Amino acid sequence: MGDVAIVGIDCTFPGAAGVQAYWDLLMRGGAGITPVPAQRWEARDFPAVSGSGGFIDDADVFDSDFFSVTPREAAAMDPHHRLLLPCAWRALEDAGRAPGDLAGTETGVFVGVMGGEWGRLTMSDLARVTPLLGSGSSAGMAANRISYHFNFTGPSLAVDTACSSSLVAVHLAAGSLLTGECDTALAGGVNIVLSPSLGMVYGQLGLAAADGRCKPFSADADGIGRSDGVGLVVLRRLADALADGQRIYAVLRGSAVNQDGRSNGVIAPNRWSQQRVLDSAYRRAGVAPGRVAFVEAHGTGTVLGDAIECAALGAVHGVPRETPCAIGSVKGNLGHTEGAAGIAGLIKTALALHHRIVPASLFADRENPQLRLGERGLRLLKSPLRLPRGESLAGVSSFGMGGTNAHAVLGSAPRTPRAAGGARAHGARDAVGVFTVSADTPEALRRNLAAQADAVAGRPRGGAAALCRSSNLVKTGLPHRFAVPVRDTGELVDALRRAAALQDTAGGGRPWGRPVTAFLFTGQGSEFPGMTAGLHRDCPLYRRHLAEADEALAPHLGASVRDLLLGGDERVHRPRFAQPALFAVGYALARTLTSLGVTPAAVLGHSLGEYAAAVTAGALGLEEAARLVVRRGALTDGLPAGGGMIATSAGPEELAGLLAAEPGTAVAALNGPADTVVSGPLDALDRITQQLTGRGVRVRTLPVSHAFHSPLMAPAAAGLRTEAVRCAPPALPLASTRYGRVLRHELMDAGYWAGQIEEPVLMDSALGALVADAAPTHLIEIGPRGLLLQIAARGGRVPGVEYLHPSPGPGAAGPELAEVLAALYRGGLDPRWEELYAPEHRGAEPLAPYVFSSARRSWDRESFVPAVRPAAAPVTALAAVTASAPVTDFTDCPAERPEPSGGAAAGAVGPDADDPVLHAVVRAVAEVGGYPPERVVPEARFYEDLGFDSVMIMQLKNQVEARLPRVGEVSVQEMLPALRSVGALAEFLADAAMARTP
Repeated sequence: MGDVAIVGIDCTFPGAAGVQAYWDLLMRGGAGITPVPAQRWEARDFPAVSGSGGFIDDADVFDSDFFSVTPREAAAMDPHHRLLLPCAWRALEDAGRAPGDLAGTETGVFVGVMGGEWGRLTMSDLARVTPLLGSGSSAGMAANRISYHFNFTGPSLAVDTACSSSLVAVHLAAGSLLTGECDTALAGGVNIVLSPSLGMVYGQLGLAAADGRCKPFSADADGIGRSDGVGLVVLRRLADALADGQRIYAVLRGSAVNQDGRSNGVIAPNRWSQQRVLDSAYRRAGVAPGRVAFVEAHGTGTVLGDAIECAALGAVHGVPRETPCAIGSVKGNLGHTEGAAGIAGLIKTALALHHRIVPASLFADRENPQLRLGERGLRLLKSPLRLPRGESLAGVSSFGMGGTNAHAVLGSAPRTPRAAGGARAHGARDAVGVFTVSADTPEALRRNLAAQADAVAGRPRGGAAALCRSSNLVKTGLPHRFAVPVRDTGELVDALRRAAALQDTAGGGRPWGRPVTAFLFTGQGSEFPGMTAGLHRDCPLYRRHLAEADEALAPHLGASVRDLLLGGDERVHRPRFAQPALFAVGYALARTLTSLGVTPAAVLGHSLGEYAAAVTAGALGLEEAARLVVRRGALTDGLPAGGGMIATSAGPEELAGLLAAEPGTAVAALNGPADTVVSGPLDALDRITQQLTGRGVRVRTLPVSHAFHSPLMAPAAAGLRTEAVRCAPPALPLASTRYGRVLRHELMDAGYWAGQIEEPVLMDSALGALVADAAPTHLIEIGPRGLLLQIAARGGRVPGVEYLHPSPGPGAAGPELAEVLAALYRGGLDPRWEELYAPEHRGAEPLAPYVFSSARRSWDRESFVPAVRPAAAPVTALAAVTASAPVTDFTDCPAERPEPSGGAAAGAVGPDADDPVLHAVVRAVAEVGGYPPERVVPEARFYEDLGFDSVMIMQLKNQVEARLPRVGEVSVQEMLPALRSVGALAEFLADAAMARTP
């Protein structure tokens, strides 16, 4: 049998809500046994059943909005289903995956569940049976619910072999993985003690513990105590888990399942069958029993069951060995979780292997001498067992009441080589990451921000990059988004707590589409010594792309622009070096962003910036652009000195007379209606400056070496005109600042570049053309200093656009690039996060699980538990939870999902008050879905927001026809196009009513 890795875990057991709480309970030797909650039944009414057991707190809580389940359907759903859905979500998160990323994949779901108590309780009154109860009460739907809500298309099945169900489910899931049926599998089980009925059966069989506690292998053992529990593990083939760098709790080396066959009775355990299933599992795992350090036994605490199991364990494990095989049973801590018993033991064992310590077995201080454990080569763990270095092996047993036995063999996770230097590598603490959190509502976002803050605060302070990277993989799939760039965990905690405290969740929100980005490439005049040195230090991706540009430029320049930049060389102000250096920065910044998943919808380059823009648009190759830029810089550097440029707050009309009086001067750039750059001889520019300032016009001298974009550039233009240029039409819209329009199929050939150096830069027209063509939501400046975004803001052509700059000036480093990604993620982009992090920061880091809403409770004991003593009447399942039951029976608190902006409550004073058709539709939706009418706003979408399915749509059709007789009969096919939202359906029905009115 091949090896299968356990890569994710989630569970809730009595007294232990979550994996860490479960481990803490085991290590401190705690127990989750409590008196029967009044929500289940009144213990005094059933004296034949123990008044104690293991019960999950808040087992009735279900975040139905998160899973798009209507309140009415939630009320009809088996609580087993309701517990499984959030458990599955958290388990996948624990595996380092955003659950939504697996949608549409052949992920398998295998769930052990025992019996169908909810169905018996709710379906006995045939007059109250409904479709929702039919699907909601089926134990067989337990796995299907997960597959449906997560959109998994792999094998999906519920397993009922009584108490061994969940371990059998794990066995089947492993087989499915190894045969290639699925690449990821969820496996486990669930159990809820809904009524005292099975406890009465145990009592009549003499198997029930008087105090409701299992005492496995103890001299005080007197039977079973029933308990709740839910647990799921995420399984993958070991090779796949290792290849993807997932954290591995333990490895399933092999497993086996068999049956007692005809024995002493259908519910009597069979020693020989138990021995055979152990032997078979070890054989399949390729493991000698003598190597097994401990066995998590079935261990129910019944006298007969414990005796038979110990005999079987001794027969297999009682071989010559240095120390006896340790045994224990988690049922001493939890009670018997029945359908979830096997997964409770498996998770305990996986955690023990992961932490390299096996918890002591509760009640071991009074070991039952009749079990003869020492003689059989076994020992009961009276204190925690530390596991030695190297591989450790363990077994897990689970036996079903009907004779289906299962045993699994687990091994510790293989040691994997750490990334070079590990988390302590140079700069690890200072590396920048983006921490992301997502949720389904604004309130849920605040709740989860607070939970993440508390979890991170509990860690030792240190670098946050690896933690950020894990959050990018796990916490990014939901509509309301938060992102913040940070270097260390202290900074992260502060940012999370600030955001959680704000009502509008600053730094977060819900994007309604993907951002549309445009890149603006800065030209000459933005250079300075040491530009982008901080980003080069912080960002491996930028280093890589700057090296690419340097390699392309070096053969033509005869020097390294990278060394020039990083060395703070003052030669960067000379055109010969400034132009290649700025091109290299522009190219590297653009490639860094595109490698991170930021793809521009259009590009624009200001003067020299057009070369990097052309490469980004596919009009020039890197090597060709590098050659041309070096040639341009050399030609410019060879021109006589004495020219300069001034920026004015005047328009070209106001400047026309002044320029006509000064030969050699010209408009160099039209950046806006009153934002003009003039170029020419220095003495002429001085005279123009004096006249403009006298008129109150602002003038600023630009730090340039030559009179660019003027007739003084003619010799350089002539030199470029003779070049043979290999070019292609732009592959994406390129707004030409030479022509002031978007290039479509034109080539940026030698003639283009020659004219470009001496003609004016038509920035304002080009930006207007870009905005009209691409309608960007975000403008990103690509250059070492912020210039073009200021020009765009002054010109007023792009209102409502967010301005971003990955390297906005001296001192800029990794955080500025990270903030660009954070802003775009908040705006709807899903970046390629992996590229942001160095290899040493790509390890899996644990994160706090998603915190679901506890506002809605979907369980009413009075609906099905009789308040009568068994002596007065037989135990029967009474009134069902049905679609006719009032919603208030199942909704103790108002739902937290807010109304869409601009929408009001659709109540008596809501938007439907003066619209009888909308009023009728709102009431029909509320009736079918079980929503309070104020929750049903016109903007609400039937499938995504309200959780309707095809059955509910049919019910809605009938309701609408009954409430709107003027509309007449409407087919579902006619309604389908209008089912975008409640309001759209109301408009369709209003039009239909008008059309049918004589």
